Amino acid sequence: MSAPLFLVEVLPSGSTLTLDGPEGHHAAVVQRLRAGEALTLGDGRGGIVTATVTGVGKGTVDVAITGRSRVERSDPRLVVVQGIAKGDRGELAVQAMTEVGVDEVVPWAASRSVAQWRGERGAKSRDRWAATVREAAKQARRAWLPVVSGDPDCSTKQVAARLGEAAAAFVLHEAATERLSTADLPLGGEIVLVVGPEGGISDAEVDVFVAAGAVAVRLGDSVLRTSTAGVAALSVLSSRLGRW
Repeated sequence: MSAPLFLVEVLPSGSTLTLDGPEGHHAAVVQRLRAGEALTLGDGRGGIVTATVTGVGKGTVDVAITGRSRVERSDPRLVVVQGIAKGDRGELAVQAMTEVGVDEVVPWAASRSVAQWRGERGAKSRDRWAATVREAAKQARRAWLPVVSGDPDCSTKQVAARLGEAAAAFVLHEAATERLSTADLPLGGEIVLVVGPEGGISDAEVDVFVAAGAVAVRLGDSVLRTSTAGVAALSVLSSRLGRW
């Protein structure tokens, strides 16, 4: 089993470190690491430090640094515009997409989104997505922490502007004739993928996105849930781009 990953704001420059705070508590109490076991520290921006536990306290872990490395940012970047979903489906989508390789998630207030992210509720919901991304990135041992960006409820107009700036943009839609598995992909830049909420993407929204330069695509004959469509699409893209 690979060494667990713990995220820190700044990687240690010296030969030792005491990991404390929430990550130290997780390492000492939840993971129950012991002297001699290996762990990995990451800054979420590509920096990686390998270490060995030398001692465990109450909510703290002392480590000795054994190695340093850096992982370059993936190119093209994979950005998913995720329609806001009700209940925990949005968080399930964000968790799984982080595990399979999304680089950025943009919450989108689609016309068919049942849940509405406005005011304080929107900020709290967005923070939950960010926390979900953080934990999923640690689970997946990712060197780069994906970003949850944009307003808490990014509008269709804002999404269209983002699509127009992308190296390639795709909208998942069950009525599309082109398949994502055969669509042209760029060698660099951003690939932006739009996933609708539970009720899907309206025809008017598809028209706006296509006018902005996006291509409507489908994955296959099945109609997937909002919590799984983005994961399936990212899997296709990761394979085609050589990430997998």
